[in-house]
Amino acid sequence: MTELPYGDDPEPSDPFPAGPLYVPVRPGPSGCAARLFRTALGARTAVGFTSALRLAATLGPGQAWIRLAEPALRALTAPLGVTTVTVDPQFTAPAPTPVPPLSCALRTA
Repeated sequence: MTELPYGDDPEPSDPFPAGPLYVPVRPGPSGCAARLFRTALGARTAVGFTSALRLAATLGPGQAWIRLAEPALRALTAPLGVTTVTVDPQFTAPAPTPVPPLSCALRTA
């Protein structure tokens, strides 16, 4: 099987660097620790955002973060068995658009 160039392969076999990311962290006993999340299928993943605004919109304005390059985030989480980095995730579905109620007339016999 031939390797496809990145432009033709929707999921390249090699991780593609995402650049500097805003990584959510939580306090730990020896400083900050990167927060890990689960994908919809239950696999653990590291998460990074391309802007502080995207991070705040998804996790809230009080979420602490650090700035890490994508390869550094991978290196940080690899010893934990986490090999996936999700960039700019949406943890909830978008709000549904309101549908006007159907007008139903009750018929009586």
